[in-house]
Amino acid sequence: MNRLPTKAARFRPPLQGNPRRTRQEHSQEIALDYVELIAELIAATGAARVTDLARRLGVTHVTVNRTIQRLQRGGLVNSRPYRSILLTEAGRKLSEESRRRHEIVVEVLKSLGVPDAVAHLDAEGMEHHVSRKTLAVFVKHLERRGLIALVAGHRLFGDNYVRPHGPKKFAY
Repeated sequence: MNRLPTKAARFRPPLQGNPRRTRQEHSQEIALDYVELIAELIAATGAARVTDLARRLGVTHVTVNRTIQRLQRGGLVNSRPYRSILLTEAGRKLSEESRRRHEIVVEVLKSLGVPDAVAHLDAEGMEHHVSRKTLAVFVKHLERRGLIALVAGHRLFGDNYVRPHGPKKFAY
């Protein structure tokens, strides 16, 4: 039996997949996760090691080494065999931006009534895919509700903060 599409389906824009963009966004997401975790490990223990990253991410040390090499080519980390991994200035900035994006998304979800633990889990996936415009709207939403101070104590305006995937594209 042939059915006509629902009214909502008729007005929904068609999905236009762009495999290249999807791969690039996935690479960006991996880079953000790694620099954020490296910064977290350095802050907590004073060092970020391949074994620590592999254990925390649930991947092999080979995967971590390959990713670190890519991040090094992208100018985000410095690494030598059998030494700690260090963030470059660009890596530190990207890590801070990623953390702030995460905090904004968490606070928006919590402002909508999502429980704290769930908001943190959901934000982990969402933070990488929120556009600049959407993030700016999130910040305005938090400001209107008087919650902007909860986002790491930063006033978050302008292009210096609200970027979709960090300060530059990475060859990944």
